[in-house]
Amino acid sequence: MKKIAVFASGNGSNFQVIAEQFPVEFVFSDHRDAYVLERAEKLGVTAYAFELKEFDNKAAYEEAIVALLEKYDIDLVCLAGYMKIVGPTLLAAYEGRIINIHPAYLPEFPGAHGIEDAWEAGVAQSGVTIHWVDSGVDTGKIIKQVRVPRLPDDTIESFEARIHEAEYQLYSQVLDSLGVERK
Repeated sequence: MKKIAVFASGNGSNFQVIAEQFPVEFVFSDHRDAYVLERAEKLGVTAYAFELKEFDNKAAYEEAIVALLEKYDIDLVCLAGYMKIVGPTLLAAYEGRIINIHPAYLPEFPGAHGIEDAWEAGVAQSGVTIHWVDSGVDTGKIIKQVRVPRLPDDTIESFEARIHEAEYQLYSQVLDSLGVERK
């Protein structure tokens, strides 16, 4: 059985959807006050949090993450709103075993503000992408994508809500396709 860990920086809605369907060994957050940690507690999922500023450098921070992944014998890392760029230390240890979800149809609108960037560009559709993580920003090999139309009466809030709904469905489909067993 593949063991998964989920990394999130904030709210953790994608984490919750994953954890309700798949066994998650632990969730990691780079913010000690992230709401994802409360979600993990409510779901009975082990959670860890530490911040980059607590370490001398990013390599030391990522070495601590790698130690956690090795302790739990993690096969697949699922980034779900994890807002740190994966650096060379973590990538060297887990390349080919880290996936990321991005709230846009890559290569359109990479980076931290995919939904807002798509909205401001006035596109007729955007989407959601799950891809393998590489050394670039949202440049890894695409696993699966889905388009989300921008409707005539959309506000940025309604557009964002539909993108998030698509994320929840897509992550489950991708984990199924990668052979992660459901609960």
